[in-house]
Formats: sequence, structure tokens, C-alpha cells
Amino acid sequence: MMRIVKGLIKLILIVVPVVVMAAGAGMLWVSRSQAPLDGAQQIAGLGGDVTITRDRNGVPHIVAATRADVAAGLGFAHAQDRLWQMEVSRMAGQGRLSEMFGDATVGTDVWLRTMGIHEAAVASLAVMDADTMAMLEGYARGVNAWMTRETPVFSSRLPPEYVILGVTPEPWTPAHTLTAIKMMSVSLAENIGDEALRLGFHRIGLSEAEIRDLLPYLDADTPPPMPDLTALLGLDAAPLGKAVTTADATSAFAGIDAMLSTGASNNWVISGERTQSGLPIVANDPHLGLMAPSIWYLAHLEVTDEFGEPRRLIGPSLPGTPYVLLGRGNDIAWGFTNTATDAQDVFVERVNPDDPDQYLTPTGWAPFGQKEETIRIRGGTEQTFTRRWTRHGPVLPAGYKHFDRLLPANTVAALQWVALAHDDTTAIAGTRLYDMRTVAEFQAGFEPFLTPMQSVVVADTSGAIGFVAAGRVPRRDPANRLMGRAPAPGWNAIYDWRGFAPYRDLPRETNPEDGLIATANTKIVGPDYPIHLTFDWEEPYRQNRIETLINGAQEPHSMETSRRVQADVHSPAFAGLKPRMLARLEGAELSDDRRKLADGIAAWDGQMARDRSEPLLMLAWMRHTMIMAFEDDLGFLFKDWFKARGKVLERLLDDQSARNWCDIKGTDTEENCDEIVAGAFNAAIDDLTARYGAEPEAWRYGKAHYAKGAHRPFGEVDALRRFFNVEVESGGGPFTLDRGYTQLHDDADPYASTNASSYRGIFDMADLDQATYIHTTGQSGNVFSGHYNDFAAVWADVNSILIPSTGAVDPEGVWRLTPG
Repeated sequence: MMRIVKGLIKLILIVVPVVVMAAGAGMLWVSRSQAPLDGAQQIAGLGGDVTITRDRNGVPHIVAATRADVAAGLGFAHAQDRLWQMEVSRMAGQGRLSEMFGDATVGTDVWLRTMGIHEAAVASLAVMDADTMAMLEGYARGVNAWMTRETPVFSSRLPPEYVILGVTPEPWTPAHTLTAIKMMSVSLAENIGDEALRLGFHRIGLSEAEIRDLLPYLDADTPPPMPDLTALLGLDAAPLGKAVTTADATSAFAGIDAMLSTGASNNWVISGERTQSGLPIVANDPHLGLMAPSIWYLAHLEVTDEFGEPRRLIGPSLPGTPYVLLGRGNDIAWGFTNTATDAQDVFVERVNPDDPDQYLTPTGWAPFGQKEETIRIRGGTEQTFTRRWTRHGPVLPAGYKHFDRLLPANTVAALQWVALAHDDTTAIAGTRLYDMRTVAEFQAGFEPFLTPMQSVVVADTSGAIGFVAAGRVPRRDPANRLMGRAPAPGWNAIYDWRGFAPYRDLPRETNPEDGLIATANTKIVGPDYPIHLTFDWEEPYRQNRIETLINGAQEPHSMETSRRVQADVHSPAFAGLKPRMLARLEGAELSDDRRKLADGIAAWDGQMARDRSEPLLMLAWMRHTMIMAFEDDLGFLFKDWFKARGKVLERLLDDQSARNWCDIKGTDTEENCDEIVAGAFNAAIDDLTARYGAEPEAWRYGKAHYAKGAHRPFGEVDALRRFFNVEVESGGGPFTLDRGYTQLHDDADPYASTNASSYRGIFDMADLDQATYIHTTGQSGNVFSGHYNDFAAVWADVNSILIPSTGAVDPEGVWRLTPG
């Protein structure tokens, strides 16, 4: 027996060190997947030399003679720092995530494959001009050069994610770049959710007035009454009842729902007449889904010869594309916000009862387009499905947005969407940025930009300021009373799009008298503007706050005053809701401790500061008020509708609703909103106690409302999350300028910030080299890099870095690319 024990001890003494050494060697091998700081490489097809000089922040300064070679340099740098992120983007666009991630992403793949995004990207190559094709090909050349390089001894050619998952990348192509651009339209898609909700609310028996309680229009809008959807679409007259449960197949599409419509933004441009420098100031902070690494990658691109003088673009680029999409040139600076134009319409298509391969059109039955698709699944069995489309667009998966329950038998829902165009010229606008020197040239040059529609502010060094909303806007028949608010009958030609609005007629402004142009996703046009954009604008809290802070300033504006506006965490919505909700507590029976918490809310100044407890309690109170007031009425539709809705609660608490939403179904008495709000206050305290402890003094908003930069896919793996996610305490909230949007429906983590300022830039046209930039994580996507998360704390404090275009760069390393 002792001999056996001694043998086991010897075996352990031998095996354990070997395992530890092997694990350490493996870690060392993978860690050396980082790009060396310095290097040289020959690349076939380059027209001349390319220099990539990284500064101490990891920002590449890329210099080459032509745009095509600069694009090759950026592709090379992107591949060095963000290859896995690019892989996920192109595989998502092709509906192939399950090849890497397994069963969890099958629903997402089905949806994205159904849309035909990659097919549209491939088709759009035919409408690229020669300069754009040269940049797309140059970019692919740079990416592929890094992927196929000779690697040093004992180092991985690919980042850790490839090694862990056993994925081998395919060569990069120009179509992959156009796919990556189209994926931005997916993340900024609007309207389809609101159309499905209005249909669902109608199907559960709500009146039009009650639907307006839940999805209110802006006060400035006066849409026509909705037609009767039951008659229009041939719906069952009996409302959906309890047979519809909350457990349903739509959970398969949770991944795509998380991608859709995750954006908001702020931007403004201030005339030089109102600034200290005497020239305009531009500021921009697009609010997008947080991820690790950041969606953006800062870069300085310089073309030395093509234009007879050096032309520069500096700002955030989108990995997978050769463009600086936001930022500055030699003489201009610009910033985007999502216009949220209604560029999607759902059409109900009637299927031929005698031939399921046909659907009804205004001129009779027509065949569906059909194609069999195969989803390959890592570790699982392939799944096949038939993708169908109509003259309007792809037929949505049956369970998506509950359409299989909401629509009559023998019908399907098809989606018409600008982003699916096969003649998408958006990339050409990126190529033209190098040519733009003035506001007028910028406004004219953005005509090719089709999707997603953006509200763009711009200034130039001559002192001009301007704005243009660039994108493809569907025109609808005046007889179409739906106006994109709910699904339309596909067999009725009245609801067909009537082409698109000419670019010259899109919203535009130059040098306004008041010297300010600002946008924040709410209505950007006046009552006399003739083209319908949407009725589903963002609530106007942020827009009003920008105008209040800038117009109320007592001193000329500077970059610092714009930084303070970007950093503003005052919540106008909560400031307005606070007295309404406290009034409902006056007659409630509360313990002394809980009354003290209510007094703390009363004294709170509305600042969503990360070191305070009141913002957390206020957000939790709103959350539980919405759950208790609306969940019983909305049933299976509640989760799709549930988010922070300030105007809805104002209407409810002011007793202006079309019904008593506070009455709880199934009880013998009619409850009122005093009871609901008091109950929600207690529920909020119980919730926070369970999550953060019984001492309210220790509740810290920033801890609960941390910025959740989630890695794909390792952010979902508990053992790896702490290494791959980038998480930092943050302030702000759903209604503040320094925005921090939360997923209130996520019971596991309802207060985390998942959507926030993905990038901040501020530009004084008097000295563009002093422009400031920051994004949310760091330049590298390699978890072993010192630049993986070095921006996170800087970003959370609303600070920034400089990227000067002139003078010597303090180099961290230099790569030299030469023709091979």
C-alpha cells in the first residue's frame, strides 16, 4: 500500500509541475499574439511605402502617398489590434455566428441570414466608384498581410479568442467591409419594434388612446388617426387572451433584439460669434452599445501625394472599414447622431390558401422568392431553413416579435428596409471625406450616404457652421394613414413606398442666426417640413438640456464648456418625475427608515452622480412603478415595451391617461396610482437591499450602474468575464447628456449601463491639433495588451486624449510597409 502511495506522490510531483509549465507556456505563446511594437513587412500590391507610427496611447499615425495605401495601412493596424472584433462583425453580417459560438446564436443567425445583409453588400460592390474600390481593396490587402505574416518563434499568429475557440479566419474581402458598414444599420435600426407593439396592443384590445398612453407622440406632432387594424389586416376581432403566455419562442431572437436600436447620440456646433476663440466649436458623443473592445478605433490618416498637398483625417474609425467616420479633416470637423428616420415598414403578406408558395399582390398572386439556408453549428447538428422574400423584402421568422401570434392564419410579415438595398453607396461618402474642405462641400459630398440616416453637424476653419440629415428616406402615399406606425397590408398598393426623397430636399441648415445647431435623436424639423421622417422620435429631454446649457451660458464657449455639457448628469426627466412620485407617497404608511429615504429623494438635486445613492433608488423606483402599473395589462408584450419612459410616467402620474393603468387585474377592488407608487417605493427598497445590502448609505449608484463593456463571447462565461470584459463605475442615466442606458427588463442586472457615450470628440476650429478624443476601452482588442482597457477610467471621468497631426509623435513603435 505504501508503495502505491509513494508512487502516487512521485507521479503528482512530476505531473503537476509539467501541467503548470505547459499552462504557463501556453499562456506565453498566446500572449505573444500581440503585434511587436516595431516591424517591417512587404505587401504585394502596395503602390508605395506606408508608415504606421503608434503613439503612447496606441493610436496609429498612418502616412502614405495615396488613399488606397493609407487604407492598406489602416487594415494592417486594425488586424494587429482588432482582428477578433472584425471576425465577429463579418460573421454576424453573414449569419454565421453559430459556426463559432454554437446553439446560443442560432436565432440570431437565422434572422441575419433572412435579411440577406451580406448578399446586399456583395451586390453593392457593383455601384462603388473607382476610388472607393481602390480603398476597399487596399484595406483588404492590409488585413490579409497581417493574417498571413510569418510569425516569430513560439508565438500565436492569431489573438486568444481564435485559439480558445479553434477558429481559423478566412481572407478579408471588400464585401466584408460593406457588410461591416451595413451592420451599423442593424445596431441603429428603428421602428420595427414600435410597429410590432402597436399591432400587439391592438390585438390585446387596447384603444388608440390607450396605445398613445404607452407610445406617446411628441407634442409637436399631430399624426392622423390610425385606421382600424382589424379591418385593414383581416385580424380576428376577438382580442388575444390568456392563451398567449409569456414563455415563447421569441427568446431565440434575444440576441438580435439586443443589437437592434441600441443607439442615441448628442452633437452640436456653436458659431464663432459665441466662442472664446472666435471660430466654431464642434462636439459629438454617439451613444451605442458598450462592448470590449470599443466599437471605435482612433486613427490619424495622412495622404501625402494624391491631392497635391497632405490631406488628413483624424478620429474614430470602424474596425473592418478603411474610414474615419467621425472627427476632423484639414479644415473641417463633424459629428453624427442617429436621425431615427422611419426607414423600415412591416408588410403583412397574404399567403395563397391553395398554394403556400404564393402571396397576394395588388395585381394577383405572385411567387415567393425562396432559398434554402444551412446554419452550421459548432458542436451541434446543422439546421436548415427556407428563407423567403416578397416584393417588399424578406419574410421575417415566424416567432419574431410575436408576429406568428398577432397575425391571421395564412399571412406572414415581410420587412422593407433601406439598409437592405443592393445599390448602397454609403461607403463612397467615406472616400470623399478627404476631398471636403468646407461646410458646403461636406453637405454636397454626403449625398451617397444612404444608411443609417444620420443628423450631421459640421464646421470649417473659415467660420461656417452647418447641418445635413443624410440618408435614404422612403416616400409614402398621402392616402397611407398608417405612415409607418403599424404593419400594412402588402396587397394594397396605397401602402407601397413611392421611391425616395431627393437628397436636395432632406433637412439642411447653414449659419443659423442664433449660432447653434444641436441634435439628440428627437424631432429635427419644423411643422412645415413636407417630407415625413417618423412619428417615433426620442423623448426630447437631452435636446432641451443641450439648448438650455449652451444658450444659458454666461461666458463665451470654449472646449471646456462643451466638455462640461458632455459630462452633464442632471436628469430632467427624474427632476420632473420626483415631485409627482413623492406626492403619491404623502398618505402612505412608511417606516421611519423608509420615510428618511423618501426625504433624501426630496432633497436630491437630480444629479445621476456615481458616488450617490439617490439616483439608484430613483431608477429602481421608476422600474418597479412601471412593472406594477403596466405588466398585468400588457402581458406577453410587456418585456418588449419595457424601458425607461419618462413621458409615459408623467402622463400616468398627472392622471391624463386614457384608463386607470394602476388598477391591478384580478383583484376585487380598483387600485389607484397612490397605492402603486407607494408599493413600488417599498419594492425598490427591498430590491436594492437584496442586491446591495441593508445599509442604504452604502448603496452606490456607480457600482450598480457600472459601464458594462461586454466581450463577445467571453463576457457570457463567468470564469472569463473578469478578464475579457471592461467594466468601470459610471454616472449618468437614460435621460442625461452623459448617457447611461440600462436594461430595466433584465432582472439579473437591471441597473448596469449597457449603452453610453461610445466616443467623445470636441473640436475648436481655431486649433484642430488641440481637439480631444476618447472611447470606452483602449486601442487593442488583445486582452494581454496594456492598451486593452487603459482608456476606461479616462472615459468614465469624461476626460480625453490629444491626437496632434503636426510635429513629432512620441513613438511607442513604428511599422514600415513596403511594396513586395
